[in-house]
Amino acid sequence: MFKINDNYLKLPGSYLFSTIAKKVNAYTEANPDKSIIRLGIGDVTQPLAPAIIESLHSAVDEMGNAETFHGYAPDLGYEFLRSAMAKNDYQARGCDIAADEVFISDGAKCDSGNIQEIFSTDNKIAVCDPVYPVYVDTNVMAGRTGIYNAKTETWSDVIYMPCTADTNFAPELPKETPDLIYLCFPNNPTGSTLTKSQLQDWVDYANRVGAVIIYDAAYEAYISEEDVPHTIYECEGARTCAIELRSFSKNAGFTGVRLGATVIPKDLKCGEVTLHSLWARRHGTKYNGAPYIVQKAGEAVYSEKGRKQLKKQIAYYMNNAKIIYHGLKDAGYNVSGGVNAPYIWLETPEGMSSWDFFDYLLEKANVVGTPGSGFGPSGEGYFRLTAFGSYENTLAAMERIKAL
Repeated sequence: MFKINDNYLKLPGSYLFSTIAKKVNAYTEANPDKSIIRLGIGDVTQPLAPAIIESLHSAVDEMGNAETFHGYAPDLGYEFLRSAMAKNDYQARGCDIAADEVFISDGAKCDSGNIQEIFSTDNKIAVCDPVYPVYVDTNVMAGRTGIYNAKTETWSDVIYMPCTADTNFAPELPKETPDLIYLCFPNNPTGSTLTKSQLQDWVDYANRVGAVIIYDAAYEAYISEEDVPHTIYECEGARTCAIELRSFSKNAGFTGVRLGATVIPKDLKCGEVTLHSLWARRHGTKYNGAPYIVQKAGEAVYSEKGRKQLKKQIAYYMNNAKIIYHGLKDAGYNVSGGVNAPYIWLETPEGMSSWDFFDYLLEKANVVGTPGSGFGPSGEGYFRLTAFGSYENTLAAMERIKAL
């Protein structure tokens, strides 16, 4: 008789955002007259930039002619997009990353979940706490996390690095030595950042202990401060210890289009084996590539017109972040984030848990956010709001919250 992967049975409840969707749908069905403002999931709301739409249309026309039709994409992705990323995201910042070290995919979420497959199951992972749930959940599925403690909401074989107000919501080097270190900066959910010197400390540490950093740079386009690195490869020695995940979802609005990339330098090795070769083998075996029309749209992100249009779009969302930040401050909340990231992290009122506050905002203000506890035990007592709503809805949400 067949057997299942019983690691899936270890996962507590459903995926965080699935749980939120179910609660909101239930409330909406019971209260059809209520107007719900959704500032929970980090989904963009502005339409694709005109330069991207033009590129999509042109690529669709190409697909309608035998002479310009494209079938399966190359394993790593089309050279035109890999070169554009290597040149603009890395070489322009003084980082030694070549086009053939960039692997194109259909999104950073998939890559952040799949990257663990090239590592042994007895590797110990370290994660920021709170953290994007996919990092931990996919390692649970792989059987790498040990036993779940429902009381503390932690896994026995996971090293948690608390990111609290006392640490400016940044992690400290762990006392126990990890094999894989997940870092996401600007951070989801707290919106915090690391300076270049702080990130250099992590690179030096990883090289010293023989660990690999899996660095999620999904929100780098929102960085506004000078001393915050846009890529881990700005740090000396990162080529021998770091894998970087890139997304087009937040910088270019591709949440519904799907495009991302993983960067693995050829200098990153386990003994004589390059991780680049392992990921290339996995990529070629399990993945058929992002569509040609989508990769052409991605290329337009780096065009002169695309850059200008997306700069305005990011400014739009960051203006929303400013409105939320100051609106919550005016309402008496302790707030952080919203400067280098489109997320605002607020402390819930005294005596109110993260999920209590979720219910309170939904029922009293008809505003949806994300409970901090869904990101890990150190997220309890906190709440995340996103700046990805429309300007009008953002203003309305703050007026509703202030009215409480």
